[in-house]
Amino acid sequence: MVKVKICGLTRVEDILCALQAGADYLGFILYPPSPRAVNPDQAAVLVRETRRILSAIADESSHPLLVGVFVNQATAETADILDYCGLDLAQLSGDEQEDQIVDPASPLFGRAYKALRPRTLTAADELINRYTNYQAHSPHLYPRILLDTPHGTLYGGTGETSDWRLAADVAARTPGLMLAGGLTPDNVAKAVQAVRPFAVDVAGGVESQPGIKDHARIKAFMHNAKAA
Repeated sequence: MVKVKICGLTRVEDILCALQAGADYLGFILYPPSPRAVNPDQAAVLVRETRRILSAIADESSHPLLVGVFVNQATAETADILDYCGLDLAQLSGDEQEDQIVDPASPLFGRAYKALRPRTLTAADELINRYTNYQAHSPHLYPRILLDTPHGTLYGGTGETSDWRLAADVAARTPGLMLAGGLTPDNVAKAVQAVRPFAVDVAGGVESQPGIKDHARIKAFMHNAKAA
């Protein structure tokens, strides 16, 4: 069954809704230009409250992973923020170099995956070969890459739908692919059926306004993704 990441969380009530709906990943954007951004202190408070809620659930295998989204942050700073906030993983969504992820000496080794925005299958293969370390991650828990919609200036969050045909070709040869880009409760089932990804990622598609989640849309997105 496809896994689901609810991203751009800024409020405890939205986190609780995502948890109750069965989200597999919760995402916190630590990139100030984003309209859904939180700073490290805010993220730490949200993560602490999330951990408190999860402490009542004895089965730790059902706990979602908590992901910080970073753009062009220095490697050591990213690792420090992960530790400070109590986050499980870093999603690197900028122009980061591959050694941040695949070099065993990196403080992010085994703790990060890359968001990619290829326009062709050839470009996708080249990027995946550069940025994926298959030994560093568990295929049952961690995404290995995130495939997002290409854009000239924005690092994700465009609301533009991905090229599902390209994504399906990439997913067929890349275990652990997380699909992002313009997903909504209305189209996520079609996306899952077309691409067969490991996971899907949504932020704006379940919002009433940037950073404020619509709980009915979260529940509908979760149901439609999982049912597909």
